[in-house]
Amino acid sequence: MPERTSYDVVIVGGGHNGLVAAAYLARAGRSVLVLERLDHTGGAAVSARVFTGIDARLSRYSYLVSLLPPKIVRDLGLRFAVRKRTVSSYTPVVRAGRPTGLLVGGGAARTRASFAELTGSDREFDAWQDFYATTRRLAERVFPTLTEPLPTRAGLRARIDDDATWHALFERPLGELIEKTFHDDLVRGVVLTDGLIGTFATAHDPTLRQNRCFLYHVIGGGTGDWDVPLGGMGALTDALADAARRAGAEIVTGCPVTALATDGRTAEVTGEGCGTIGARHVLVNAAPRELARLLGEPAPPPVEGAQLKVNMLLTRLPRLRDPRTDPREAFSGTFHIAEGYDQLETAHGEAAAGRLPSAPPSEIYCHSLTDPSILGADLVRRGHHTLTLFGLHTPARLFAADTAEEPATRDKLLAATLAQLDAQLAEPLADCLAEDADGRPCVEARSPLDLDRELGLPGGNIFHRELAFPYADDADELGTAAARWGVATGHANVLLCGAGALRGGGVSGIPGHNAAMAVLEESAAR
Repeated sequence: MPERTSYDVVIVGGGHNGLVAAAYLARAGRSVLVLERLDHTGGAAVSARVFTGIDARLSRYSYLVSLLPPKIVRDLGLRFAVRKRTVSSYTPVVRAGRPTGLLVGGGAARTRASFAELTGSDREFDAWQDFYATTRRLAERVFPTLTEPLPTRAGLRARIDDDATWHALFERPLGELIEKTFHDDLVRGVVLTDGLIGTFATAHDPTLRQNRCFLYHVIGGGTGDWDVPLGGMGALTDALADAARRAGAEIVTGCPVTALATDGRTAEVTGEGCGTIGARHVLVNAAPRELARLLGEPAPPPVEGAQLKVNMLLTRLPRLRDPRTDPREAFSGTFHIAEGYDQLETAHGEAAAGRLPSAPPSEIYCHSLTDPSILGADLVRRGHHTLTLFGLHTPARLFAADTAEEPATRDKLLAATLAQLDAQLAEPLADCLAEDADGRPCVEARSPLDLDRELGLPGGNIFHRELAFPYADDADELGTAAARWGVATGHANVLLCGAGALRGGGVSGIPGHNAAMAVLEESAAR
């Protein structure tokens, strides 16, 4: 039960963004209460012992860090660190009847040689270097704005100061830029995947949802790097919860919020078993769909996720069909499966027609190669490793007939996805899977509907709603602190602080920071 009946700020949801907001506001002297539905904090950014009797703490849902600003880590004094991966990606392929692959990482010379062997010239590598030099310059200009008041469209364009890049990424479908820049189908596919993480779109989708997803995937940290959280993703949210409590915030778990009422100046939050609590401000670290439900308002237009998340534990890394590639290198970066450019477009077309992709695209990563601390000492000694798989182009609509007890479509997709991986291996993955204490293979799969049931993500959408470009339209009214920080709702004292805010999505803490800044700015203006 909460210690008081009223607070300056009540935060609905104890995921990482809610904890960021709580820590900032409590450090500023506000009384803060966080109410979390589950029996633990962290939301989608948690570590868990997924397999019975196995001492392996897997990042169960989200698993890599890119968008978390170092500013938040410094400001909150977080005891948290990330480690860079030595290899960015490996993509197996068969060329001229021979298994080979594209390795990106291990230094420029190594990457150049891999491109040359795959494509027969230096052209694609040079184009790759130029392309990602451009996205890095974009990242350096855009990323700092994410923890500043929301720029206008014209303001962000001026800050980027590169009309060709603006036109290519903010105004035209990403496929046009990819096809103009690269010739090789495999290279094109590797680039496109950053626009499809949790996003169901083609390269030429006129809504540009693939562009918005791509942007957030290449600007993180001002570099675009995707780093490994030491100790797993739960290490971050544990550090955030500690920071919030040290600052004086109160966190109550096991308290589902059932209703929210506001007159624009004061609010009341009702929780199951927690009673009704008064607040000057309510920050909602949940999807806009959940906010509408709490307020008794009409639900926003439905959205859906489009991914399969699979966690695995292996007794050893499998050997590859390409005997020249060390599995420890291949799996230490993002291992792309069935993600050629044409394969991705075909998979989208099949899913859009209501069928599971015949060659499901996915990407795989071995966390324990970079950070063995997530495994118990005995598992490390015996050579065990984790694998995390993220499948693409599997929209929630395909799983409509599944239930938690009978997930037939999910199981069929899992089998087809692992078959695509097996096609790149010199031995069956099943021969490498560990077994739990009950003798079951250590494999856990989650469809979009599973994520909806478990985490309240609408349709399993990991961004809570459609991602938006990180600016305000030039005609938008930015007369309130909440609007200026991109966290406004239809109620003056109710703010979004989760992924559904502008500049939300991913494990970033940015919406939590921005909602806290809006509250403090409004208070200072009184």
